[in-house]
Amino acid sequence: MPEKISYESALSELQELVTDLQGEAVSIDDLSSKAKRAAELIQFCREKLRHTDQELKGLFDQGL
Repeated sequence: MPEKISYESALSELQELVTDLQGEAVSIDDLSSKAKRAAELIQFCREKLRHTDQELKGLFDQGL
């Protein structure tokens, strides 16, 4: 995901995609691209959470 986005905006976009997919509001022509974008957003959010978790553990391990 080359563009710079925040965790919150990625999560919001992901929620919109899921709503669209669940509501069957996505045409067959758009289904693949929306599913791919959802996978990218999920990966971004997981990496962001993992990175934040590591930072916090590092802070607490240092006694701060």
